[in-house]
Amino acid sequence: MRLKDRVAIVTGGAKGLGRTFALKLAEEGAKVMVVTRKDMDNLRETVRQIQTAGGEADLFQADVAREEDMLAMAKATTNRFGKIDILINNAAIYDGIKRKPFHEIDLAEWDLVMSVNVKGAFLATRAVFPSMKGQSYGKIVNLASEVFFTGSQGFSHYVASKGGIIGLTRALAIELGPHNICINCVAPGFTDTEASRGLADVSRYDTSKTP
Repeated sequence: MRLKDRVAIVTGGAKGLGRTFALKLAEEGAKVMVVTRKDMDNLRETVRQIQTAGGEADLFQADVAREEDMLAMAKATTNRFGKIDILINNAAIYDGIKRKPFHEIDLAEWDLVMSVNVKGAFLATRAVFPSMKGQSYGKIVNLASEVFFTGSQGFSHYVASKGGIIGLTRALAIELGPHNICINCVAPGFTDTEASRGLADVSRYDTSKTP
């Protein structure tokens, strides 16, 4: 087990990629704190699957866009498991967004996407930083998306938010490196998850990228 005795936090861990990340971390020996804003039934199922497989996990309800929630998440994790070694910034708004021309996007929706997708990763990272700095060790993975590189018609707010994640990762790598905290970013392509199945016009995803 490559992650034996490590402690990981996975935001957006109720389903989809977040659940997959949590299950794999536990399989490799990590103790996992899985986090969601409101999908508690699915979050409990993630924990149940980990525990059934012999792993150790707990759950925490939090909104990544609220600083007090992220500080409470970090505190709950250290209280439960003693430290924080790994952070997976997976939480994001994706399903439920309807494709629309950029000039028709409501400003409240734009702000919400940016708040969760970009500010959320920033706040979660800042919340775990004291613990990682204190032990001179940490691994952080941010979730971007291939749409940053390809664009996606009618999704300008989501695409911009994932570009923000890539920029944030590059900037934080410079600041966190001296503390032996490694931060990276992955940009998955289209994946078969609950979120993507609920996305409007999924069947036209590929063609939407081509003018």
